[in-house]
Amino acid sequence: MTSLEDIKKEAVDLERIPVDEVFRELNCTKEGLTNEEGEKSEQEASILVPGDIISIKLGDIVPADARLLEGDSLKIDQSALTDTDKDMVILLGARASRVENQDAIDACIVGMLSDPKEARDGCTEVHFLPFNPVDKRTAMTYIDTEGNWHRVSKGAPEQIIELCNLREDVKKKALSIIDKFADRGLRSLAVSKQADGFAGVFPEHKYEIVKRLQDRKHICGMTGDGVNDAPALKRADIGIAVADATDAARGASDIVLTEPGLSVIVSAVLTSRAIFQRMKNYTIYAVSITIRVVFGFMLLALIWKFDFSPFMVLIIAILNDGTIMTISKDRVKPSPMPDSWKLKEIFATGIVLGAYQAVMTVVFFWAAHASNFFSDKFGVRSIKENHDELTAAVYLQVSIISQALIFVTRSRSWSFVERPGFLLLFAFLVAQLTAFTTKKDYGRGEREAQWATAQRTLHGLNPPETEQVLGEADGYRELSELAEQAKKRAEIARLRELHTLKGHVESVVKLKGLDIETIQQNYTV
Repeated sequence: MTSLEDIKKEAVDLERIPVDEVFRELNCTKEGLTNEEGEKSEQEASILVPGDIISIKLGDIVPADARLLEGDSLKIDQSALTDTDKDMVILLGARASRVENQDAIDACIVGMLSDPKEARDGCTEVHFLPFNPVDKRTAMTYIDTEGNWHRVSKGAPEQIIELCNLREDVKKKALSIIDKFADRGLRSLAVSKQADGFAGVFPEHKYEIVKRLQDRKHICGMTGDGVNDAPALKRADIGIAVADATDAARGASDIVLTEPGLSVIVSAVLTSRAIFQRMKNYTIYAVSITIRVVFGFMLLALIWKFDFSPFMVLIIAILNDGTIMTISKDRVKPSPMPDSWKLKEIFATGIVLGAYQAVMTVVFFWAAHASNFFSDKFGVRSIKENHDELTAAVYLQVSIISQALIFVTRSRSWSFVERPGFLLLFAFLVAQLTAFTTKKDYGRGEREAQWATAQRTLHGLNPPETEQVLGEADGYRELSELAEQAKKRAEIARLRELHTLKGHVESVVKLKGLDIETIQQNYTV
């Protein structure tokens, strides 16, 4: 039999002993306690002693000195010690935030609540300290439903640490944790992109910032609500006082907002940029269409002596004006950056677009009048010998591309990507329906008949019967006769103004249609 001394002197390699064998000898398993037969059993908690291995099926709290053999990872929750958990911290941070006029940080904190109304539920606000560059924190004093007074604050980490009266080692530990967050890009100040900002400024700093921006030729706007903002508001080109601003800030401002928040400023900026974009679109289109009409028809008249009807030019101008008026209600995409009147760029764009369309009209007229391009390529009847059909084709080409030009001038990218407004689209369709109308000469015969009647009445001739309808040849002949008679009567009236016998004789000769030269060879008056 082995003595106790021998057992003490025996060397045991614990690392090489199988774990299952150890558990079997100790009457326990990895899952928990067992009885003498090695089976699991449920025991009362009172029989447990330090060192026992147990299996916990349910629960979320274990002793701090427990040794976990197997299971899910544990997280340390100090809420049992401080009586404050993460949800309570978020709620207190939301109470230290402005609910009615939130900035980006307050909006994020309040948005983390399941219901934003919880930020003010069950408490009565007594005093609220807004954020300022001196204290660098916000604070709210409130009374809960039980009548207890509380004060909660949020702000820069170094300011909150000073309020906690921590020991020096705890302060260093907290600041070390903050530095680690900063190394990961998480800072107490907001991280902005494509923007410049100043934090922790005093009233004199605001005034100096506005002044230096103006010295750099910037149009500077300033918003404020307090007395200390008044000098900067007065200095700025556009001073804006918020809804709850003081009287001093209102008096120094150019604009006073009537609604809470700064969203109205954003809406005003976007609206103004949209208006400017519409004006820019109008200018480019007006320049383009003027160059297009003048330059195009001038080339047609100089090269081919083509006489385009002035009435058609008038119709094109009227329809273009109708399309231009719809620009005031057009859908536009505001510029993402402040824009200005770059006249050289605007006029250069308009001249290039107008010259391009004028050249296309000249090419179209050449293909239809001086070549058989359309007949050879498309198999259609040639119209180069028919002046009326050629004029109609030129009008159609000018009308379509002139009206379609506005979709190009209003777009910053491809014209088919940006959807136009309803009125602009309606005006374009009306112009195209007018271009494709089947009505001929727009009442030319009626206008000629009215002119002939007016001339008959003017010269004392009997007007034709109402039901009399002249043929085209008869109408032209009668108009020519009327014109000749009018010419003779004008000459007679001129001669009568001489008040001489010679003038009277010449007027009679003219009226009778005699040859004055033959009479003068035989008689001398």
